[in-house]
Amino acid sequence: MTAMITRRKFLLVTTTAICAPYIGRGQTVALNDAISDLQQLHSLQIQRGDDVIFAQARQGAGLDKPANIKSCSKSIVALLLGTAIDRQEIPSVNATLQEVAPQLLPANATPGSESITMEDLVTLRAGLERTSGSNYGEWVNSPNWIADALTRPMVAEPGQQMLYSTGSTHLLGAALTVATGLSLLRLTRERLGAPLGIEIPAWTKDPQGYYLGGNEMAITPRSMLKIAVLLRDRGAFANRQIIPERWVLESTKPHGRSPFSGLDYGYGWFLSPSGYELARGYGGQIIAAHPDRNLAVAITSDPTHPARSGGYFGELVRLLDGPILNAN
Repeated sequence: MTAMITRRKFLLVTTTAICAPYIGRGQTVALNDAISDLQQLHSLQIQRGDDVIFAQARQGAGLDKPANIKSCSKSIVALLLGTAIDRQEIPSVNATLQEVAPQLLPANATPGSESITMEDLVTLRAGLERTSGSNYGEWVNSPNWIADALTRPMVAEPGQQMLYSTGSTHLLGAALTVATGLSLLRLTRERLGAPLGIEIPAWTKDPQGYYLGGNEMAITPRSMLKIAVLLRDRGAFANRQIIPERWVLESTKPHGRSPFSGLDYGYGWFLSPSGYELARGYGGQIIAAHPDRNLAVAITSDPTHPARSGGYFGELVRLLDGPILNAN
């Protein structure tokens, strides 16, 4: 009796057949074996040079429908900061909140917050108490997210310690809106979406109408891969320089270190010892580039389950460092 083939197995078989001519059947099998036990994984795409050598959607909505990229949004906001500085809408990464967007500072702002720089925000070294982790719910339920972040106590000297906080990137996104006169949605659509040929749906706003900088953006996995290629190719895409090359190079230098993963952190991008530059979002969303190996990678996962450094995210790092690097 002939066994019935499920849709999932059909997708797996057809994807394997497509990828095999590029990376070899043995490496395709190794990749499929490596991801077979990753229950949270939704999709994996690998591009080497101009060729997509592996593209598989095991779960979720597929490769062509929006996925919540969670905190990968922080890395996108960081790219937008580079465009604003290049256009002189913001003088430099050393410009302070007071200089760029004084109207964001509440009357009772924590002393010293007016001197927080754009670099402090994009490197998550603002010094203010974190709004992420156990503080996130309280923060997003406050009537004014910007005022809440800026009235939290200083727990470190600005520019010194990396304190992972969505509030810092939200402040940066709001500062970009003030400086450019464009909402974060319009800024993202005009400076990334249109040049890359990707759609950017509207996402969460705060009570004052500022789009959330640093979380809840949704784009398709294929769009994520385009951003990975953009980073890999130092801000260029389809023979057009979209993000200034010097900004990408500065963004991928270590400016801090995560106390959770131990990874270095640049301007919105984590840096791995093996040479990856990656955006990381809750649940296991990853946009990664490895310039030395000419690789771009996009990974989506179940956004409702955590992906800790010692758990699922660690498994994804081993996937990146093992079978994916070996696929080059």
